[in-house]
Amino acid sequence: MHSILLLLRLPWCAEPVSAENSRQHLGICPTVHLPGFSSALCRPRSAQEIHFTQTTLRMDSYLIQVNGHGDHAPVLDVHLKTNGNSISLGKVKGRKPRWAVRASEMSKKTFNPVRAIVDSMKVEPNPKKAMISLSLGDPTVFGNLPTNDEVTRAVKEVLDSGCYNGYAPSVGYQSCREAVAAYYNCPEAPLEAQDVILTSGCSQAIELALAVLANPGQNILVPRPGFSLYKTLALSMGIEVKLYNLLPEKAWEIDLKHLESLVDEKTACLIVNNPSNPCGSVFSKSHLQKILAVASRQCVPILADEIYGDMVFADCKYEPIATLSTNVPILSCGGLAKRWLVPGWRMGWILIHDRRDIFGNEIRDGLLRLSQRILGPCTIVQGALERILHRTPPEFYHNTLSILKSNADLCYAALSAIPGLQPVRPAGAMYLMVEIEMEHFPEFENDVEFTERLISEQSVFCLPATCFEYPNFFRVVITVPEEMILEACSRIQEFCEMHYQGAEGAQDLECDK
Repeated sequence: MHSILLLLRLPWCAEPVSAENSRQHLGICPTVHLPGFSSALCRPRSAQEIHFTQTTLRMDSYLIQVNGHGDHAPVLDVHLKTNGNSISLGKVKGRKPRWAVRASEMSKKTFNPVRAIVDSMKVEPNPKKAMISLSLGDPTVFGNLPTNDEVTRAVKEVLDSGCYNGYAPSVGYQSCREAVAAYYNCPEAPLEAQDVILTSGCSQAIELALAVLANPGQNILVPRPGFSLYKTLALSMGIEVKLYNLLPEKAWEIDLKHLESLVDEKTACLIVNNPSNPCGSVFSKSHLQKILAVASRQCVPILADEIYGDMVFADCKYEPIATLSTNVPILSCGGLAKRWLVPGWRMGWILIHDRRDIFGNEIRDGLLRLSQRILGPCTIVQGALERILHRTPPEFYHNTLSILKSNADLCYAALSAIPGLQPVRPAGAMYLMVEIEMEHFPEFENDVEFTERLISEQSVFCLPATCFEYPNFFRVVITVPEEMILEACSRIQEFCEMHYQGAEGAQDLECDK
């Protein structure tokens, strides 16, 4: 037999007592049951051992004597609950240590629908035809869209200078923030360096913006179809995603009534992606004003994903949403990746537009704290940022857009001529969405199966729009060389002609187009 004495302080009485009348309170003796021991009895300490506080809550001291046998392991922990409060004093009985390494709940909640769907497509391309991938939104893949020489020269000079090899402030160098502010500053949406947070790509900008605006249990409003990263990030943070519809028959404008119907007291922000991935759409000024009106009525801030800003075709105009806002606070996310054709350089930014001081210092301070988790983006690219922004010749942007517009027109015209497909004409960015009239392809259950068979038979890979929460469409990337666009469209036509049913209506469909 051995005894172990443990001192516990228990909240016992809600009013102060004196040493003289304490013994009547110490008459209460709770029983504590511990594994491996016959009993655990509580007896009060002597009056001299009792400690009192001079507050309205008195903590009585008790001595617990635990009687057991010598072959039992020593008591390491006691958990007691009194008046709803839990008290822990180490581990009750030591168990043999075992490895129990588990993935975190955050990692388990992290889910990328694009990767999940693509990785599940266990299909081999046709070995007789070279693979043509129209799936990846990386403009550098085929080498036909290089960045400008001025851009690469700027980075080389910074690297050779040896001045940007150390840590930078987590929100970016002050001079680099000033360069970004100067580039985007305009009378309708003024910016200063303090309004700029530099990030590791636009993806991190979106992550920081979501993290500073929304708490677990709140919800955000996300476009459908829309970039899958919004949902991936939100769900990993315990944030609910509510999908608002875009309307293909209206060039992918937002269904504003549906959008507003989703707002509730837990709505933390509205994500607006313009120009759009995956749609290639560009909102008009009047439509953006209507979006702002909804946000203003509902007092919901906007997270604007504008990574494709200014990447619009000649017959269209891009309007940064902040230039149209008089009161709605906006976090605009952008970066070098798309317009400067360097997605691997991982340089992005958040522009804080808050003319009514609705965000105040709290959101700015929150962004600062969140940025300190990875200590900012690549310092080499930061050092070159001012030159990249202010010295890249306008001809570079113009040439890039000319190629994209030409590819978009070729692709749209070719796919419009194919029975069973209904492409939606893009106005910018790098993408085109195509509707599959599934009733004319009854052997395929959905867009995923359609695109799988397109790979196996024709070696053409288009991303099924189920990846963007929009089934029975597929997305085409228009950054590939022109000859590949034409070849891919020819193969898609051959595929559809082989599987299309309802030929009697084909001529009518052609007339409708």
